[in-house]
Amino acid sequence: MKKQKKANFREIELKSGFKIILGKDEESNDSLMREFKGKENVILHTVASGSPFGVVENLNPNKEEIYLAGVVVSRYSQDWRDNKKDVTVNVFTGKDIKKPLFAKKGLWKVKDSRRIKAKKKDILNFIKKK
Repeated sequence: MKKQKKANFREIELKSGFKIILGKDEESNDSLMREFKGKENVILHTVASGSPFGVVENLNPNKEEIYLAGVVVSRYSQDWRDNKKDVTVNVFTGKDIKKPLFAKKGLWKVKDSRRIKAKKKDILNFIKKK
């Protein structure tokens, strides 16, 4: 029997005390989404591919917490790495995701989302504080 590797997540706790759990690669993104599929937690991912999925642990985050989670997800994205400008982020819940049959690792279908824009200055401020 093949031993399954435990996913390696990044956990970020913000000043307000709430946590964001991030995948680090396609495999950990898949594990994270499987764990939160069907749940009401807010999940974020950049519109451009190549970012971690981020899950807000708090079930009732306010607008500021969702925005800050978007800043964190953006900071670890390829979009930010390559462009160093504002990053557009999709916001949805675990109830809105589905893994298509035979989809590659890290690929999930989202049926309903809204978008926020993480501002360059806020991403830079987050990086400075780390």
